[in-house]
Amino acid sequence: MAGGLAALLDDIAAIAKLAAASVDDVSAAAGRASAKAVGVVIDDTAVTPRYVHGFSPARELPIVWKIAKGSLRNKLLFILPAALLLSQFVPWLLTPILMVGGTYLAFEGAEKIWELISGHAKEHTTVPVAAKGEDSEKSMVGGAIRTDLILSTEIMVIALNEVSHEPFLARTIILAVVALLITAVVYGVVALIVKMDDIGLHLAERSSRAASAIGRGLVKAMPKVLSVLSTVGIVAMLWVGGHILLVGVDDLGWHAPIDLLHQVEHLVDGVPGVGGFLAWLIDTLGSAIVGALVGAVVVAIMHVIPKRKKPVAAH
Repeated sequence: MAGGLAALLDDIAAIAKLAAASVDDVSAAAGRASAKAVGVVIDDTAVTPRYVHGFSPARELPIVWKIAKGSLRNKLLFILPAALLLSQFVPWLLTPILMVGGTYLAFEGAEKIWELISGHAKEHTTVPVAAKGEDSEKSMVGGAIRTDLILSTEIMVIALNEVSHEPFLARTIILAVVALLITAVVYGVVALIVKMDDIGLHLAERSSRAASAIGRGLVKAMPKVLSVLSTVGIVAMLWVGGHILLVGVDDLGWHAPIDLLHQVEHLVDGVPGVGGFLAWLIDTLGSAIVGALVGAVVVAIMHVIPKRKKPVAAH
C-alpha cells in the first residue's frame, strides 16, 4: 500500500526482497519490510518538523524526543498488537481503519490550507510558540503524535503485508524491529534538521574561512528550509491521505478511481528518460488532489458550515 515516493523505490524493494530471501532470519525480513515503507517514512520526516517550528532552541530537541517517544509508543503499544490481532482474526477490517486514518490526514492537510486562505494561520503565528507556555507545547506535541499515529499505522501495515507469510511470533519480532528502526531514522533526521541552524552558528564562529562561510550560509538558509518543509508536510498529508483512500476504495471493490490514475500514468510512462518520474508525479498529484477534495469536505463540515448557521435571536 505504499504511496508517493515508494512507487519509485519498487525496484530497490525488489532487490531487498531477493537479498532477504536467501537469509531466513529476522534482520533480513525486517529490512525487506522496511524497504516497502520508505515512501511513507519520507512523508513522516517531512511532516514532523512543522510541529517543532517556532519553539525556542533550548526546547527543540526535548520536543523532538517527546514526539519520538510518542511515536514509538504508538507503534509498539497500539499499532503493533492491533495490526497483528486484526490480521490474524479480521483482516478485512484493516482497510476501513486505514481509510479512516487517511481521511484524518486529508482533513489535517486541508485544514492548514483553509487556515492560510482564511487568514487564521496568521492568528496562530502572531505569537511565537515559545511564548505561549506549556499548554501550547503540549498541544503541539499531541498534534504531532496524532498525525504520526496515522503515518505509523500505514508504515506498520505495509511492513506487515511484506511479512504476512511469517509465523505469528516471527511477525511480531520483525515488526518490533521495524518500529524501532523507522522511529530512529525519522526522528534522528528531524533532530538534525531542526538543529542545523545551531550547527551553522558553531561553524560561523570557526577561524576557517570556508567553515565560517558554510556556517553563515546554514544560518541564513534554515528558516527558509523549515518553511519549505512545513509546506511539504502539508502536501505530504494530502498525498498520503489521498493514496490511502484510493487504495482503500480499490480494495473494497470500487476500481474506477485508481484505474483512471493508472491509465494516465501509462500515457507518460514510456517517455524516454523521464517516464518513471512523470508517472510518479501523476500518481502523487492524483493522490494529493483526492486528499484535498476529501479533506475540503471534512473541513466544510467541521468549520465552514457551522459558522454559517446563525443562532436564532431570542424574543
